[in-house]
Amino acid sequence: MIQKGRTVATKLRRRPQQISRWTGGSLIRTDAKTAAFVLSEHKKHTNMKPKNTICLWFDKDAHEAARFYAVTFPDSKVTAVHEAPGDYPGGNKGDVLTVEFTVVGIPCLGLNGGPVFRHTEAFSFQIATENQEETDRYWNAIVGNGGTESQCGWCKDCWGLSWQITPRALSDALAAGGGEAKRAFEAMMTMKKIDIAAIEAARRG
Repeated sequence: MIQKGRTVATKLRRRPQQISRWTGGSLIRTDAKTAAFVLSEHKKHTNMKPKNTICLWFDKDAHEAARFYAVTFPDSKVTAVHEAPGDYPGGNKGDVLTVEFTVVGIPCLGLNGGPVFRHTEAFSFQIATENQEETDRYWNAIVGNGGTESQCGWCKDCWGLSWQITPRALSDALAAGGGEAKRAFEAMMTMKKIDIAAIEAARRG
């Protein structure tokens, strides 16, 4: 019995280390060498430049804007800052030319291209909120930092970029269709910042 136990223990020591990992909903067992390769490939993939990036034109404040977005919204951060290698129409060598950042997980590039082009409402970020507290927090952060209020949940930050601070309660009401959607829509049209309680009351009729 003791001999049999020693034999099993020896076999376990000689067996390559087994690591379990989930992939595609299935549990796959792989050895340590394969696991290291998978981890390496994962890191390589996550460090790659995204296939699609939103490029936002700023006069000269891309870094300031990116830092504001990073502290205001979750899953947002500044990831890189690049200086101009030479003079260009919007600035000089050594100026901050581009800033890489994410806004709620969306990859963006801020370009300090000078005052030639301005943001318009033709482009906006739509931020879904879960409750009134979150809606108020984002709205007040943007408007309170030199931004301006608009209608129907839209506001504009001090760099001219438009934001839709949109409670899920509003999206759900409009998606309901029929009388519920009509009443919620009519209530929304009277608002600047969205009042969730008023939207839900209108939906109920």
